[in-house]
This record gives sequence, structure tokens and C-alpha cells, in this order.
Amino acid sequence: MSSTPTPDSSHDAAQDPRATQRLAALACYDVLDTPREASFDELAELAADLCDAPIAAVNLITGNRQFFKAEVGLGVRETPLDSSFCIHALQEDDFLLVPDATQDARFACNPLVTGEPRLRFYAGALLKTAEGVPIGTLCVLDYQPRSLTALQQKSLRVLARQVMAQLDLHREILERDRRYDELTRTRNEAVDSVARFRNMADHAPVMLWVTDADGACTYLNQRWYEFTGQTPDKAVGLGWLTATHPEDSQRSSQIFLDANATRTPFRLEYRLRHADGSYHWAIDAALPRFGADGTFLGYIGSVIDIQDRRHAEEQLTRSEARYRTLFESIESGFCVVEVDLSGDLVDYRVVEANPAFFEQTGFPQAIVNQWLRKALPELEEHWYDVYGRVARTGEPMRFEQGSATLERWFDVFAFRTGDTSEGRVAILFNDISARRRAEEALQRLNETLEQQVVERTAERDQMWDTSPDLMLVSDFSGVFRRVNPAWTAMLGYAAAELIGRHVTEFVATDDHESTIDAYRAAAAGGRPTIVNRYRHKDGSIRWISWVSAPASDVTYATGRDLTAEREQALALAHTEEQLRQAQKMEAVGQLTGGIAHDFNNLLTGVIGSLDLLQRQMARGQTDKLARYATAATTSANRAAALTHRLLAFSRRQPLDPKAVNANRLVSGMEDLLRRTIGENIALEIVTAGGLWQSMCDPHQLESAVLNLVINGRDAMPDGGTLTIETCNAHIDLAYAARLGNVRPGQYVCVCVTDTGTGMTKDTIARAFEPFFTTKPIGQGTGLGLSMIYGFARQSEGYAKIYSEVGRGTTVKLYLPRFHGDADSMDDEQGGLSAAQGVVSGEVVLVIEDETVVRDLVVEVLQDLGYQTMEAADGPSGLKLLLSGARVDLLITDMGLPGLNGRQVVDAARVHRPTLKVLFMTGYAENATIANGFLEPGMQMITKPFAVDALILRVRDMIKG
Repeated sequence: MSSTPTPDSSHDAAQDPRATQRLAALACYDVLDTPREASFDELAELAADLCDAPIAAVNLITGNRQFFKAEVGLGVRETPLDSSFCIHALQEDDFLLVPDATQDARFACNPLVTGEPRLRFYAGALLKTAEGVPIGTLCVLDYQPRSLTALQQKSLRVLARQVMAQLDLHREILERDRRYDELTRTRNEAVDSVARFRNMADHAPVMLWVTDADGACTYLNQRWYEFTGQTPDKAVGLGWLTATHPEDSQRSSQIFLDANATRTPFRLEYRLRHADGSYHWAIDAALPRFGADGTFLGYIGSVIDIQDRRHAEEQLTRSEARYRTLFESIESGFCVVEVDLSGDLVDYRVVEANPAFFEQTGFPQAIVNQWLRKALPELEEHWYDVYGRVARTGEPMRFEQGSATLERWFDVFAFRTGDTSEGRVAILFNDISARRRAEEALQRLNETLEQQVVERTAERDQMWDTSPDLMLVSDFSGVFRRVNPAWTAMLGYAAAELIGRHVTEFVATDDHESTIDAYRAAAAGGRPTIVNRYRHKDGSIRWISWVSAPASDVTYATGRDLTAEREQALALAHTEEQLRQAQKMEAVGQLTGGIAHDFNNLLTGVIGSLDLLQRQMARGQTDKLARYATAATTSANRAAALTHRLLAFSRRQPLDPKAVNANRLVSGMEDLLRRTIGENIALEIVTAGGLWQSMCDPHQLESAVLNLVINGRDAMPDGGTLTIETCNAHIDLAYAARLGNVRPGQYVCVCVTDTGTGMTKDTIARAFEPFFTTKPIGQGTGLGLSMIYGFARQSEGYAKIYSEVGRGTTVKLYLPRFHGDADSMDDEQGGLSAAQGVVSGEVVLVIEDETVVRDLVVEVLQDLGYQTMEAADGPSGLKLLLSGARVDLLITDMGLPGLNGRQVVDAARVHRPTLKVLFMTGYAENATIANGFLEPGMQMITKPFAVDALILRVRDMIKG
């Protein structure tokens, strides 16, 4: 560019008005042959990056050359116009795209296309002034024919506008500096003439002001008042601050006052209110004024509206933010490395990288800014060679390369960026390890495919010929197309006897329907499985299990002979049934033997005592009668207790389930339990807060807890600790399935733990068996735990033992949660003293098939003054109930001949809905007989019962 203030001229400019206009517009920017500027270089680099092009330039067209204000990949600052692409772009509206220069008549003979560097692609967005005059382009070039995406074209246009914004800012700064220089000269010339200064200032294009030594504004030029809309009386002094933005006012005032105090120049930016009410950014710059004698006179300053420049800067910031967002979010790895070519060995370090770079290479964040020869000495040498070549020559490279160190393959594109002296290379890459592995596997497969086909075919044929299982190919209608030799071995049919015939000709008649459904399902695309029966050629039956799958228009099926397995399974089931029967008989034998042993002992006490009683009465001696009667009664009561334990184990004892507070029940037993275990054993009772109510028979629960405590005591002969705990428990489906025969749900758990001798696994497995005990002879019946187990199961709960030898035993009793409102649990008041007398005429009907029991009950009732009726069976008792005779209370056995007790009551209550009933039972056939069995007005008494208990129950029921 020449040193004249106008762009290079040419004879064409005089003949072309558009060229003259362009040269005039270009001269306004005074930018030709100026040094490189970072703001323009960054825009050129960004254009190259966004368009993925090796060359980019900010190109200004003069009369005889093109000057590159910024360039990437060219290495020169200007070229003549005879080889210019951009001169043609000026003929377009705003954009020129040349996908392949060799195919475009305008450029096919261009020396840059036919010779080095052999350019093939060009895209340029016009640089236009505000008046629409094109002065150059922002362009990208490539050595390969290609195109740009719509987004890349849009980005190139946006960047071109950013270039113009920078040029406009450059021009504005030049103009501002010129104006400022002119103003300074004017100020110096106007020192002696204030009137002349003000006259000039009022006509200045910028806002001017003057302050006195105290900082008060004494003068603001006309431009200030036009811009802000203030009047002189509101602006002088410090009134000008009211025109600044409220958020900037305090800061601006402080900077001004601090400068005034130090008498130094200052420069600040703030928002100034325009006359239309909007705020514009402005630069306020001022110099101190001094008199000839050095006296500080105040400041003279200027205010310049920079709103347009700020707007351009903000646009540039947003553009950079968009670039950063793109940089951070692309899935391809991207980094910029600095290559050191100064030594014998090339080295490089990563100076910038996006997140995908670390993800795809596996490098840590700490690798940034570390020289790789030191940080990763095992990295292959070819990476240094490639990037060194790109940095040295500027030629971009596209290649695929693997790294044994990183155990990955990459598709890489590397190109130099920035000045050559910076040695920076941009690298865009993708991890293609998976693709490479697939390609290598495919290559290996292709190399061995033919051999594999031969081998697989041979294997298939061998499997078909030697398989002991039946194989067939049939069409979708069920006709055999092919069979393997196993058909002859298994069913006796040759292939010729099967092929072309329908499968149902060989299938048992009862299995025709399921067989037809199976091959129809295969025809519909399914993979049915089926077990059916085939007839052997000799007429016998074979069970065959089939698996089938469709392919094209046929079905392939494989069948396995299950005949022997089914016969073995039947034999095994028969053997297991025999074993279970034998085990049952053994258990019955053990049970009956134990019962016989205990009852013989108890009957000895009863019979012996009664025999002695008879002997004494025969002799007329009565002094020992009470003792013998007491002994007989004691043995009989022990026999009754034994019976209850047996019924509990069999889950057929009569229960009276109620809502029970286990905390209250256990705490109420504390004194009894402490007396039972003795002083050498510590008792701890831990009750859970918020414990649910349980549903069970409270008396049986007390008995169970007492039995467990006694067992724990006996397991600690040398003392120890016995702990009783309560808690809420939830059993889920999985745990219930492992336990077996236990319902999932919510339970109340009562847990008794001792620190005694513990149990072996074999002992735990048999602990709930009746009459099984590890205690010495005479110290236990073996029914305690079996009774507890039976009570838990009959109450719809369960019991579980946990034990370790030498460490102790824990028995957990799980009882179902009660969800209703708990009934009040008042203490029962027993004894005959609470009973009231008999009201005259009260009638009690007794139905009992056992004569001795019936006579005993009738005699007791008559002794109490009641009138009685009696019947020996259900039908007879029902006849009396339907006769219309008065009956105040019915006492009936549960198990009666003809009609049982409940059937009698149900029939009678049709006519006597308020009939009161007392059931007698020693054996409850239904395991949950008291759980919903007893209706209002019904009660139950368990045989054997004390006469006093019967009297109390009868009087309470008749009274109630």
C-alpha cells in the first residue's frame, strides 16, 4: 500500500464508479498496511475453525491489490488482483460460494488453482459499510472441493459483520482521536479567549465540560444539553451527575472527586441518560488545567457516546460465548497443542482441550500444559512426528492411527493454527476403537469363513446323523419333510415310512389337538414347546419332549425321549410315598409310646389312690380318705394337662383368641418368672415401644412364655442371663416362601434368649417333635416345645429356633397382628362366691352321648337347684329344643352322633335366636374353632373341667 492517505488507485477506478466508491469508503478506515491486530486474527481463526478450512482471511480490495488485515494458512499479507477470488465476490450481493474452482469458468485458469497451492474451494462473505458499499470479504479456502453447511454459511456471514464492527470501531477511534487532537489544539488556542472557546465548544461534535478548582462544573457545551436534555441550571455544579445511571452515579462521583483531589488526569466509562430517557454508554476523559503560575484551575473534559462500540463488543462477546459452547459440547475430541521444534526431539503439550478430549483419550485433567515426553514417556513416537510436521509445514493432515499406550484407535485431523512462530496445532479426533475391532474381527471372519462353513456343515451333518434325539423338518401343515436316523433307533420307523406323512398319524389320539396347536404356533412365528406321546412301530408308547422353531416356510424340531424319566419319576414318587408313610408310622409309634408311658404313670396314681380309698372305706377308716382323693385328683389333672399339650401340638386344642398386649402380659408375669428361674439367673425384660396388639389365646401365650423360660433356666445350670424381648416384625413374600407354610404380613414377636449350653443343628431339627427331649429321664416329657409350636401354628403364626453350641439359644414366637380395637382385658373373677343364686324354674338342657359325663353334669345342675332335661344324641336334643319346652341354657358336647353340637345349635337358633349355649369339648376338629366360631350368647368349656369351673360358667351365662 502506498503512503498516501487514500487506497492504491488504478486507471480502472476512474472508469468504474463502484470501484471509486469502494476506494473512498476504504480510505475512511485508514487500515491498509497496518500491523496485525488480535481482534481481527481471532475472527479469521474462528472462521477457519467453524468452517473446518485450512485457510481464512480478512481481505480488503484496493485498486491494484488485495490486503489481508488477518490471515490463517496464507503466510502473506497481500497479493495482486489478477489471481484474486475476492474481486469476483464483490459482484455478488453478500456471499460467493465456489465448491470446486476447476469447474467454475471464472477460476478454472487461475494460477492459484492450476498451480501451487492448487486451491479448489472458496467461500466469501462481503464486508459492507453501513452505506452498503463492499470493501472486501471474510473468506475461507481449501485444497479440496467441498461445500459449507447452512450453519457454516450463516456463521461466516455473522463473523463478516463482526469484522465490520471492528473496522467501524477502528474508524470511530481514529475519528475520536482526531477530534480529541483537534480539541486539544483548540483548547490551547482558546486559553486566552473563553468566548472563542465556548463558541467552538458549543459547535463541537462531542460533549465538553469545564470545572473550577473545587470540582464544580462551570461550563457544559451545547452538545451536552442536546444529548441529555438537561438545562444549565440543573447541570452546573455537580448536577451533571443526576444524568448518570443510578448504578454508576456513586462510582463516577468518587472517581471524579479523587482525581480532583490529586489533580491528575482521569478516564471512566458510565451510562449517561439520553434526552429520550434511554441510557448510552459514554467515555468521560479529562485533563487538569493550570495557570501560568502553576495554580490549579480545575478540569476540562469531553464525553463521547460509545453506545455503538459497546454494542459491537457485546456482540463479539456473545459470538465468543457461542464458540465456547460449541467447543465444550461437540462429541468429537478437540485440543490445541503447542509444538516445540527447537530441540533434537519434537515435543508438545496440550494447552486447551474440550471435555470429549479427556473422555476419548483417558487423559487426566492434569495433563494440560505438561510436556508429554516427560508426562507420558511411553507415548509412541509417531504422534510427535505427525504434529511436528504439521507445525513445521502448515499442511493439515487427516489420518487414522492406533496407540498401544492408550489402547485405542483414533481418526485424527490436525492443522496449524495461529502464527507459525506460535507452533500451535489444532487436533480434531474421534475414538474409533470399536469400529477397528469390528473391522479386524470381520477381516478374520472373512479369512476363515469358507473353512468355518465347511466345518459347521460337517458338524451339523454329524450331529443330525449321530444325535440320539429325534430331529425333523416339517412344513407348516405338519407333514414330515426330513427326519434323522434317531427315528429308526427310538421309534422303529425308517425315513421312507415317515417322509410325506402327517405327524398325527404317529401321535397318540389324545395328543392330536396339542400337537396341531404346536405346529400352527410355529407357522405363526412362535417357538412352541410340547410333550406328547408317539406310537412305536411295535405299538408301545413313547413320551417325547419337543422344542421347535420356524425358518422360512418350514419348522425345525428336536425331540427328547422322556419315557424312562417319567417311569423313574413315578417309581421315585411311589418310593417317597412309602417313605413318608413309614415316617408317619414311626412318628405315630413314638407318639403313642410316649403317651402310653406318661398315662401309665398318671393312671397308676389315679387307680392306686382310688384302690387305697376303697380299702380304707371298707375298713371304716376315714382319716386318710382326703389324702387319697387329693392324690387321685392331682394325677387326673396332670393327665388333663398332658392332653392339652397333645392337642396343642396337633393344633386341635380349643383356643379363645383375643387382642393381647404382649408387653403387658410379659410384664405381668415378671414376679412369677423370677421365682421360677432362681437367684443365679439374671432376668432382663425388653419391651418395644409402639408394640402392636396380637391375636391369640392369652392363657396359652402365658403358658408358652413360661415353658420357654423353664427351658432356658434348665439350659443354664451354672447361671447366666435370660432375656425376654418384644418387637414388631414384618415378613415379606420372599422370606415367607423360604419358611414355607407361613403367610407374609405383620406379626408381633416374643423372643426368649438364654446364654446356656445351646443346641446342635440336629437337635434344632427335632426340637419341636413330641416327646423329644435332651433332658435326663424324669426331668421332662418332651412336649413343651411341641406344645408351643402347635399353639403358634394354630394361632396362624409360627415359631423359630436360633442356637449356637456353648453360646445359648433364642426362640422367637411370631403371632399375627390384630388390626381392630383391642377389647378391655379385665382380670377374670373366679370362685363360687361371685355366683348368685338360682331363680326358680330355670331349665338347662344337657346333650351328651357319654353317659357318665351326662349324669355328672345333670347331677351338678340338680344340686344347684336347676331343672334339667337330657338327651344322648343330636337328633333327640333337637327334638326337645323344637318342642316348645322352656330352655334357659343348652349344654352340649361338640362331637355327637347323628348331628354334631354346632348343627344342633344352628337348627335350634332358627326358632330360638337368643338361645344361650355352652359347648363342651375335649377335641376341636377345626383348628380355628374359636376364631369366629362362637357367636354372641355362646361359650366353650374344655374337658376335663373342674366342677367349680362348670358351676361358675353356668351361673354366669344364665345370669348374663
